[in-house]
Amino acid sequence: MKKLISAALLLLFSSGFLITNAQNKQAEQMARKIADRILSSTTYTFVNNKTGEKFETVKGQPLTYDIVAESKYNQWHYTNGVTNIAMLELADKLGEKKYENFVLRNMNFVFNEGNLDYFRQLYDSAFNQSGWFAVRKVSWHMIFRGKRLDDNGPMGASLIEIQKKYPNEAFLKYINETASHLRHDEPRMKDGTIARIWPHENTIWADDAYMAISFLCRMGEFANDKKMMTDAAKQVLNYTKYLWSPEKQLYHHCYHTDTKEHGVAHWSRANGWVFMAQAELLNVMPENHPLRKKVLENFRMQARGIARYQGKNGLWHQVLDREDSYEEITGTAMFVFGIARGVKKGWLHPDMIYVADQGLKGMMKQITPNGDVTNICVGTGIMPSLQYYYNRPTQENDPMGEGPVLRALIEMIDAPKYTEVSAEQQYDKIGAKR
Repeated sequence: MKKLISAALLLLFSSGFLITNAQNKQAEQMARKIADRILSSTTYTFVNNKTGEKFETVKGQPLTYDIVAESKYNQWHYTNGVTNIAMLELADKLGEKKYENFVLRNMNFVFNEGNLDYFRQLYDSAFNQSGWFAVRKVSWHMIFRGKRLDDNGPMGASLIEIQKKYPNEAFLKYINETASHLRHDEPRMKDGTIARIWPHENTIWADDAYMAISFLCRMGEFANDKKMMTDAAKQVLNYTKYLWSPEKQLYHHCYHTDTKEHGVAHWSRANGWVFMAQAELLNVMPENHPLRKKVLENFRMQARGIARYQGKNGLWHQVLDREDSYEEITGTAMFVFGIARGVKKGWLHPDMIYVADQGLKGMMKQITPNGDVTNICVGTGIMPSLQYYYNRPTQENDPMGEGPVLRALIEMIDAPKYTEVSAEQQYDKIGAKR
């Protein structure tokens, strides 16, 4: 009988192990599908939208706003910064250089002297003629504008990662320019909190926790710059001071310092940006940093809040505390990423992996068998109406969602199995003499 029971238990545990392995394998397979689709669809060419003519380089071409970089994956945009970071993480996880080479090739394509000079001339011409609004029609205008964290934060962060492996003077020049901007030019409150000067004067956006910290923490590590690392930590703590709702255990999307009012929504992706930023900061923050303990406590506090709002399908809603808002994949992916990394690093209790596992199951239902990522909320600013968040359109296969989804899948590839102490294991302790 004992042998039969032992055999049954072995089969049970083996089955659980196989299920877990299958789930982890599914995450790896889906990450490959998404990443390989991106690789195969990325062109390193320019196209004249008026004539349809294509070029491998724009050096020597007549200046025209009709010529643009053809692929969305080599545009200079913060969403591609996240996707680049995901690709580098996938390369490290799987030991496959093609994903790393994708990022390097993109950066070399942009920083090619002839290409960059061409669009710099276009940018200067547009600005001199019609000002800031006009430059938006120029490819890579954000690399030249450098006036917002969207322009240089996550893309600069991904550039630091590739610079570590493939040193390049042009890369380093841009990295240092971004660091200087964050130190001296980025709008801040008197207490040092980074704030935008729209839609109100000095509005604090939760999104900017990631836009700033993704660069600050990496630059702090890369340059051994203690001030940068401390600045990153202070941003986390200050954003919490201004945006955290103790009642809801969530972050507000924004805070208007002129009216002393919070925004109307606990927007999912905004909360995701904060959570992902903290996970990245903790990953590189020295153990003996004087603010590490506070950042870790803050990360755990947000994780507990996030877990409260997971929906019945494992996904989180577009507006986190409104179950009648649609289920959305980018916020979900950011939460899965942060929780999985937190458990593996020992920042969160092992039980939390159950939350990430359910999130993974929900995400898989939003990704087609071919690796097409659906239900990605489009770019979303700040508006004073909750209806705005309810009605944001969704899109498919956009870096806005592909980067976070890839990062979540990568973290789940080697995620541990959820386990718990069974009641039967503890019964003998009840009533035992002590």
